[in-house]
Amino acid sequence: MLKPLTTTIHNVLGFTWPMLIITIVVLVSFRICYILKYKIKFTFYKELIMLSFFIYIICLFQVVTFRDNTLWASNNFIPFKEILRYNMTSRLFYKNVIGNMLMFLPYGFFISYYLKSEKITLIMFLTFLVSISIELVQLSIGRVFDVDDIILNLIGGCLGFIIYYLLTKIGEKLPKIFHNEIFLNIISIIILIGIITLL
Repeated sequence: MLKPLTTTIHNVLGFTWPMLIITIVVLVSFRICYILKYKIKFTFYKELIMLSFFIYIICLFQVVTFRDNTLWASNNFIPFKEILRYNMTSRLFYKNVIGNMLMFLPYGFFISYYLKSEKITLIMFLTFLVSISIELVQLSIGRVFDVDDIILNLIGGCLGFIIYYLLTKIGEKLPKIFHNEIFLNIISIIILIGIITLL
């Protein structure tokens, strides 16, 4: 399962990196100037989460608007029609089913983090709103509308919420040292190094 996922991430980064570099330079330089001008307290882990959210949105935009002329598909308005046609061990199952869920897992996590939401219904609504928008845009740019993508995106958004919720509840039971800003910054740096190494 990890190999198709890492392959997909490498493929996305392969055609997204120019926009990512420019966006990161623009956002980071602007953010630093903003922090210095308004004398806002700099917290590394919070800034990293914010930057990660922006990077995620850019990658999501690239993935959902990329036109692959090698694929032949038609619109699907019947729930579960596309999901059930894949063999669960096939590459297409991982790419189209697992991939669509994982694609929206970060979205569910990030919006839960920023809204501090404990209500999954709000996350479901926002995920549905973004997902239906993506499908309608894809329909208008020559790609296909697939109701199963919306279902899978909803599941992914809910999984992101569940991860955020569980981490929050676990965090509440941990000693105060784990809530310390220095500790969270160190953990963020370790995670960042780990991600860069994997890529």
